[in-house]
Amino acid sequence: MTLPTASIVHLTPFPATMTSDTKPIFETLADEGSAIDWNGLLTEILAAFDCSTGTIHTLNQDSQLLHLKAYQGIPEFLLPKMTVIPIGKGMAGVAAERKRPVQICNLQTDELGVARPSAKETKVKGSITVPLMLNGRLHGTLGIAKPASYEFTPQEEETLMEIGEAISRKIVS
Repeated sequence: MTLPTASIVHLTPFPATMTSDTKPIFETLADEGSAIDWNGLLTEILAAFDCSTGTIHTLNQDSQLLHLKAYQGIPEFLLPKMTVIPIGKGMAGVAAERKRPVQICNLQTDELGVARPSAKETKVKGSITVPLMLNGRLHGTLGIAKPASYEFTPQEEETLMEIGEAISRKIVS
Protein backbone atom coordinates (compact mmCIF):
# COMPACT_ATOMS: atom_id res chain seq x y z
CA MET A 1 0.00 0.00 0.00
CA THR A 2 1.37 3.42 -0.91
CA LEU A 3 0.67 6.44 1.16
CA PRO A 4 -0.27 9.71 -0.51
CA THR A 5 2.51 12.24 -0.61
CA ALA A 6 2.00 15.77 0.50
CA SER A 7 3.42 18.63 -1.43
CA ILE A 8 5.27 21.28 0.47
CA VAL A 9 4.33 24.81 -0.45
CA HIS A 10 6.81 27.59 0.25
CA LEU A 11 5.03 30.18 2.33
CA THR A 12 6.56 33.50 3.21
CA PRO A 13 5.52 34.31 6.76
CA PHE A 14 3.99 37.73 7.22
CA PRO A 15 6.06 39.99 9.46
CA ALA A 16 5.10 40.44 13.08
CA THR A 17 4.91 44.20 12.50
CA MET A 18 2.28 43.87 9.79
CA THR A 19 -0.84 45.93 10.47
CA SER A 20 -4.19 46.07 8.71
CA ASP A 21 -2.73 48.99 6.74
CA THR A 22 0.28 47.01 5.52
CA LYS A 23 -1.39 43.62 5.02
CA PRO A 24 -2.35 44.34 1.36
CA ILE A 25 1.27 45.30 0.62
CA PHE A 26 2.63 41.99 1.94
CA GLU A 27 -0.16 40.03 0.22
CA THR A 28 0.67 41.69 -3.13
CA LEU A 29 4.36 40.96 -2.70
CA ALA A 30 3.71 37.35 -1.65
CA ASP A 31 1.86 36.64 -4.93
CA GLU A 32 4.51 34.63 -6.75
CA GLY A 33 2.63 34.59 -10.04
CA SER A 34 2.55 38.31 -10.65
CA ALA A 35 5.09 40.89 -11.73
CA ILE A 36 5.57 43.97 -9.59
CA ASP A 37 3.26 46.88 -10.38
CA TRP A 38 5.76 49.46 -9.15
CA ASN A 39 3.40 52.44 -9.18
CA GLY A 40 0.58 50.50 -7.53
CA LEU A 41 2.95 49.18 -4.86
CA LEU A 42 4.27 52.65 -4.09
CA THR A 43 0.71 54.01 -3.86
CA GLU A 44 -0.16 51.27 -1.32
CA ILE A 45 2.95 52.00 0.75
CA LEU A 46 2.33 55.75 0.77
CA ALA A 47 -1.28 55.22 1.87
CA ALA A 48 -0.27 52.81 4.65
CA PHE A 49 2.22 55.31 6.10
CA ASP A 50 0.12 58.44 5.41
CA CYS A 51 2.78 59.87 3.10
CA SER A 52 2.42 62.08 0.03
CA THR A 53 5.72 61.53 -1.73
CA GLY A 54 7.84 58.50 -2.49
CA THR A 55 10.30 56.72 -4.73
CA ILE A 56 11.40 53.17 -5.38
CA HIS A 57 14.82 52.60 -6.94
CA THR A 58 16.32 49.24 -7.90
CA LEU A 59 20.03 48.54 -7.98
CA ASN A 60 21.66 47.60 -11.25
CA GLN A 61 24.12 44.98 -9.99
CA ASP A 62 26.54 45.58 -12.89
CA SER A 63 26.77 49.37 -12.79
CA GLN A 64 26.05 49.67 -9.04
CA LEU A 65 23.67 52.56 -9.80
CA LEU A 66 20.14 53.00 -8.44
CA HIS A 67 17.45 53.27 -11.15
CA LEU A 68 14.05 54.88 -10.57
CA LYS A 69 11.18 52.38 -10.89
CA ALA A 70 8.30 54.37 -9.39
CA TYR A 71 7.66 57.81 -7.98
CA GLN A 72 4.79 59.85 -6.64
CA GLY A 73 4.62 63.50 -5.61
CA ILE A 74 7.97 64.37 -7.19
CA PRO A 75 8.00 67.57 -9.30
CA GLU A 76 8.69 66.74 -12.95
CA PHE A 77 11.71 69.06 -13.12
CA LEU A 78 13.46 66.98 -10.43
CA LEU A 79 13.06 63.65 -12.21
CA PRO A 80 16.26 63.93 -14.29
CA LYS A 81 18.23 64.21 -11.03
CA MET A 82 16.47 61.16 -9.56
CA THR A 83 16.38 58.76 -12.49
CA VAL A 84 19.85 57.30 -11.85
CA ILE A 85 21.54 57.75 -8.47
CA PRO A 86 25.08 56.73 -7.52
CA ILE A 87 25.62 54.90 -4.25
CA GLY A 88 26.44 57.47 -1.54
CA LYS A 89 24.58 60.44 -3.10
CA GLY A 90 21.39 61.81 -1.55
CA MET A 91 19.17 59.94 0.86
CA ALA A 92 18.69 56.96 -1.46
CA GLY A 93 22.40 56.66 -2.17
CA VAL A 94 23.36 57.00 1.50
CA ALA A 95 20.77 54.41 2.61
CA ALA A 96 22.13 52.08 -0.08
CA GLU A 97 25.72 52.72 0.95
CA ARG A 98 25.07 52.22 4.68
CA LYS A 99 22.54 49.43 4.11
CA ARG A 100 20.51 51.08 6.86
CA PRO A 101 17.56 53.44 6.96
CA VAL A 102 18.24 57.17 6.73
CA GLN A 103 15.67 59.62 7.98
CA ILE A 104 15.34 63.36 8.33
CA CYS A 105 12.67 64.87 10.59
CA ASN A 106 12.45 68.03 8.46
CA LEU A 107 14.06 67.94 5.05
CA GLN A 108 13.53 71.70 4.67
CA THR A 109 15.81 72.53 7.61
CA ASP A 110 18.29 69.62 7.27
CA GLU A 111 21.87 70.71 7.77
CA LEU A 112 23.47 67.27 7.92
CA GLY A 113 24.09 67.26 4.19
CA VAL A 114 22.61 63.78 3.62
CA ALA A 115 19.82 65.10 1.40
CA ARG A 116 20.78 66.79 -1.83
CA PRO A 117 19.94 70.53 -1.99
CA SER A 118 17.42 69.89 -4.78
CA ALA A 119 15.51 67.51 -2.46
CA LYS A 120 14.13 70.58 -0.70
CA GLU A 121 12.26 71.35 -3.93
CA THR A 122 9.90 68.45 -3.12
CA LYS A 123 8.46 70.61 -0.29
CA VAL A 124 8.31 67.55 2.02
CA LYS A 125 9.63 67.49 5.55
CA GLY A 126 9.53 64.15 7.41
CA SER A 127 11.28 61.62 5.20
CA ILE A 128 12.86 58.18 5.41
CA THR A 129 14.70 56.00 2.90
CA VAL A 130 15.30 52.32 3.58
CA PRO A 131 17.51 49.94 1.63
CA LEU A 132 15.87 46.97 -0.09
CA MET A 133 17.87 44.16 1.49
CA LEU A 134 17.71 40.37 1.23
CA ASN A 135 20.26 38.06 2.83
CA GLY A 136 22.67 40.95 3.34
CA ARG A 137 22.55 41.97 -0.31
CA LEU A 138 21.31 45.35 -1.56
CA HIS A 139 18.58 45.41 -4.24
CA GLY A 140 17.49 49.06 -4.17
CA THR A 141 15.84 51.68 -1.97
CA LEU A 142 12.39 52.82 -0.88
CA GLY A 143 11.88 56.43 0.13
CA ILE A 144 8.71 57.97 1.56
CA ALA A 145 7.94 61.41 2.96
CA LYS A 146 5.26 63.52 4.63
CA PRO A 147 4.49 67.21 4.13
CA ALA A 148 4.94 67.85 7.89
CA SER A 149 7.92 67.38 10.19
CA TYR A 150 7.89 63.79 11.37
CA GLU A 151 10.18 61.19 12.90
CA PHE A 152 9.33 57.65 11.85
CA THR A 153 9.04 55.29 14.83
CA PRO A 154 11.30 52.26 15.27
CA GLN A 155 8.28 50.04 14.46
CA GLU A 156 7.56 51.97 11.25
CA GLU A 157 11.23 51.72 10.31
CA GLU A 158 11.20 47.96 10.97
CA THR A 159 8.03 47.51 8.92
CA LEU A 160 9.54 49.46 6.03
CA MET A 161 12.65 47.25 6.19
CA GLU A 162 10.38 44.17 6.09
CA ILE A 163 8.56 45.63 3.07
CA GLY A 164 11.98 46.19 1.51
CA GLU A 165 12.90 42.56 2.13
CA ALA A 166 9.61 41.42 0.55
CA ILE A 167 10.26 43.65 -2.49
CA SER A 168 13.80 42.24 -2.76
CA ARG A 169 12.46 38.70 -2.62
CA LYS A 170 10.15 39.59 -5.52
CA ILE A 171 13.01 41.20 -7.50
CA VAL A 172 15.23 38.11 -7.28
CA SER A 173 12.49 35.54 -7.97
